[in-house]
Amino acid sequence: MADFNWKEKYADRIGSAREALKFIKPGNSVFIGTGCGQPQHLVDAMTIHSKDVHDVKIIHMLTMGSAPYVEYEFNDRFKTNTFFVADNVREALADGIGDYTPIFLSDIPREFESGRIPLDVALVSVSPPDRSGLCSLGVAVDIVKAAVANSKYVIAQVNANMPRTMGNSFVHVDSIDMLVPFDEPMIAVEPTELDDTLRRIGRNIARLVEDGSTIECGIGRIPQAMAEYLCGKKELGVHTEMFGDWIIDLIECGAITCSKKTINRGKVVASFAMGSQKLYDYIHENPMFDFRPTEYVNDPFIIAQHDKMVGINVALEVDLTGQVCSDSLGYQFYSGIGGQVDFIRGAARSRGGKAIIAIPSTARNGEVSRIVSTLTEGAGVVTTRGDVHYVVTEYGIAYLHGKTIRQRVLSLVNIAHPKFRNDLIQAAKANQYIDEDQIELAWEHVRYPEELERHDTLKDGTEIFFRPVKPTDEPALAEMLYSLSSQSVQTRYFTHTMTFPHKDVQKLTNIDYDNELAIVGVVPGLSGDEIVAIAQYFLDPKTLAAEVAFIVHEEWQAKGMGHYLLAHIMQVAIKRGVQSFYAKVLPRNKPMLSVFQNSHCKVTTEFDGDVFSITCDLTTSE
Repeated sequence: MADFNWKEKYADRIGSAREALKFIKPGNSVFIGTGCGQPQHLVDAMTIHSKDVHDVKIIHMLTMGSAPYVEYEFNDRFKTNTFFVADNVREALADGIGDYTPIFLSDIPREFESGRIPLDVALVSVSPPDRSGLCSLGVAVDIVKAAVANSKYVIAQVNANMPRTMGNSFVHVDSIDMLVPFDEPMIAVEPTELDDTLRRIGRNIARLVEDGSTIECGIGRIPQAMAEYLCGKKELGVHTEMFGDWIIDLIECGAITCSKKTINRGKVVASFAMGSQKLYDYIHENPMFDFRPTEYVNDPFIIAQHDKMVGINVALEVDLTGQVCSDSLGYQFYSGIGGQVDFIRGAARSRGGKAIIAIPSTARNGEVSRIVSTLTEGAGVVTTRGDVHYVVTEYGIAYLHGKTIRQRVLSLVNIAHPKFRNDLIQAAKANQYIDEDQIELAWEHVRYPEELERHDTLKDGTEIFFRPVKPTDEPALAEMLYSLSSQSVQTRYFTHTMTFPHKDVQKLTNIDYDNELAIVGVVPGLSGDEIVAIAQYFLDPKTLAAEVAFIVHEEWQAKGMGHYLLAHIMQVAIKRGVQSFYAKVLPRNKPMLSVFQNSHCKVTTEFDGDVFSITCDLTTSE
């Protein structure tokens, strides 16, 4: 390319911005290139030199450069219509200058092609043409390629700083009516500082990403936070609408290889990129990156072809039934539909896929909850309650798909900020979403002890996850209890009663984690965590003695589960200053007697003819 004089070869197509923009006529529709691929020189020139035009309709998606055409002084010359409300036009739209078209990103190219959204002129930015006359659309292929193909007149700013990206990203000079050489720095979006809230969200998302998954996420703080926790993953792939600098570290550390992708193996597939100059240098002529138009990248049927597809999108608020608002703050349009629904539906239909909505639990410096009883008046539903699967905040993960309203409410309350949880419960009661007797805790004093979570391998090689019980475990715990044999019920509860009503079971799952603690053993189930064992203690703070009890499902007995549970809960109790455990055990419950006898602490046993009373001195524990 260095010794190729493209300006000489294509001299008949070269002109200045002022010359090129004379082709914009009154009433024309003018498309502007996307994101950091916005042709800044052409946009500035348009507002300066198009003094004789009026009612020009500006059409674009997310743009990152300046937007002088929305300034009040140009109101009689330009009318803006955006598919995504970015910072540079948000205030103007709020003032009634311009318009917004809510549409799935995957549908926009078809609107151009059909003429339902007509385009007269396209202003785009490209890399210099090669010897074959091919220019790369660089960091912005997305809907730009469809705009070029369907505009009557195409003006391309040729910028030597535009990365030459690989894939279906090229436009031949024969498709361009005027080449305007003008080099200017690329618009950069630098990585931002992360706080603890974002890192906790990122860690929770990373827990849902399995080795070999293909991921989708954009730029911004949440993808950046998630990337920190994906470094230990293996053979991840990427099929995403857009990406930022986060992708570099994950490739360099070996987490992203794209070697297990179901389609486009070995390639990072995307439609546009927004990041720092480091990112632009990294993707320049890098064969690992395959840039393709939106109609391919955002096609839910293409997305769904990826096994283990994980779609990660963000929202502004989520109501207790699972409705997701992502494009407006009440009546004010704030962003756009974008590709959220494309990837939510595509990931949901992927074999082993996961569709995730990630959201901080609060907004306005913690003043308001993003999980709300009802969406703000005027708020739009982008992802319906029927489409939503996972919702993730810094407080955990809620799985909603296929769940009842009651289950959804409890799951979302559990990942809301603690100071808003009782308000949400009360609102749900008022709407008759949940039972009137649903327990309310002093959540500002109740903290889920995440540090007590641990993975273990049983003696038969089975992997199991031990964690503190959650309020949302009530259905799963009730299901386990009802699946017990009458013999197991009598062994644990000294009764043949097989009734475990909501009012009783919720007391086992709504605890303070201090004087009451319950550790459950869970395995993945079709509809979420399946509880197969539970160990509980109830502390008398005056005596520092705690009653302890265990239940292990019959199918999971004889695997050492009881020993693991007692050892785990005993370690916790000792660290918290509990001095003794006590329990009552029937003589025929020999496995439980054995668990206590092998607990590595001094055990005292008394038998009254019917029941053993067992005391474990935790102060003597080895």
